[in-house]
Amino acid sequence: MTKISSSAALLAIGLALAGCASPGRTPVLADEPAPALQVYAAGSLRGALTAIAGEYQARTGQKIAFTFGPSGLLRERIEKGEPAQLFASADTEHPQRLAARGGWQTPSVFVRNGLCALTSEKIDATAATLLDTLLRPEVRVGASTPKSDPSGDYTWALFRKADGLQAGAYARLDAKTLKLAGGADSPKPPDGISAYGWLMDQGRADVFLTYCTNAVAAQKEVPRLKVVPVPPELQVAAAYGLTLRSGASPAASAFAQALLAAPAQAVFQRFGFAPP
Repeated sequence: MTKISSSAALLAIGLALAGCASPGRTPVLADEPAPALQVYAAGSLRGALTAIAGEYQARTGQKIAFTFGPSGLLRERIEKGEPAQLFASADTEHPQRLAARGGWQTPSVFVRNGLCALTSEKIDATAATLLDTLLRPEVRVGASTPKSDPSGDYTWALFRKADGLQAGAYARLDAKTLKLAGGADSPKPPDGISAYGWLMDQGRADVFLTYCTNAVAAQKEVPRLKVVPVPPELQVAAAYGLTLRSGASPAASAFAQALLAAPAQAVFQRFGFAPP
């Protein structure tokens, strides 16, 4: 991949010459650094994308400025005019909504994830007993906020699957589950700490249903927590969608292509994501 297209280089030279010839205009220096690429991305991608961007910037010189958060809230901010050039969502619905409004390209899946249960040390659960554990009246279940955060949407899809295994499970889980993360008014952890480990460490829930990548990261921060896999009959696959503004800059297109290339995909897998 080339860092700057030949047409972009000619344009930069032309602007520099025009600036020198026109009184009162500031010349554009040929070695002036390119502006940072504005990337809005799901919070669950923070670790992997930060690692990928570090290598990418060292190799290409292109700076990447990330804005991380719940995908639904990020989409709303973009719709209100924030300057994202690339949007990496934890689902395909939010980028598709941008594309349907116009001004954004049709999204493509670039990684996949799944759900796990993050439990306190007091909960003794396995994949086989997870549903019974979630349904116990005294067990407080936490999740992300549906619509704002796709993790919440996937969790409620899991509840619908549970209803097929135990009649009435959806109603019980829907009524008892606490929406603790991913909403506009959700409590915010200190900087540099994941919301899920922090919420569990604060004793806000006994079991938190979230992405497996989030659960593993939270356990590293709070080792006493346990990660329980969701059984296949309840598992909900999470497809992550990537979209660019229409007429995206060469820098945005190049970074999007890099995310699908083998080196970046290896980093994603190291952080627990599955290939597209």
